[in-house]
Amino acid sequence: MTSESIVWVVVGLFPVSEIALGIFKRAGSRSASSEDRGSLRILWLAIMLGILFAMASLRVSSASLRLSSAVVYALALVFLLSGLTIRWIAIVTLGRFFTVDVAIQKDHVVVQHGLYRLVRHPSYSGLLLAFFGLGLFFANWLSLLGLLAPITLAVINRIAKEERALLAALGAPYAAYCARTKRLLPGLF
Repeated sequence: MTSESIVWVVVGLFPVSEIALGIFKRAGSRSASSEDRGSLRILWLAIMLGILFAMASLRVSSASLRLSSAVVYALALVFLLSGLTIRWIAIVTLGRFFTVDVAIQKDHVVVQHGLYRLVRHPSYSGLLLAFFGLGLFFANWLSLLGLLAPITLAVINRIAKEERALLAALGAPYAAYCARTKRLLPGLF
């Protein structure tokens, strides 16, 4: 199997995994209170618009990355797989506390182990890293920018809503956790 074929398989599995999460990891209305406030819809809209813009930008040949296809596929694969691995490790670490809609469980606690020792939102870090890999796959800097800009803004909006809900529900333990960890990148942001 060529590196291009492998990247195509990963690119194809990426949305499948996200759709599966959307179907199977929704908060149950009896066990959780929803605090999503439309942020999931905004994120999906940003993803769809970003992908459409990225694909349309492929027509701008002057924006093509000046790299060999082998390098592009290798880099895309590294970022896609790294991002998806980080995202899924974060999801598994949260266990039943992970939902695609922002929701607080009745017995919710601050998870501070695994990747959550380093950052507060590793699943979003992984998601953005995977989309960076997808943008590289397009081999066009305009596509990369057009893909990442709306998705990053939607993720930042979602994080704000999520953190307000967690702070309101968990109080001082979550505030202390926020004081010692960054949102997406250890030591930076």
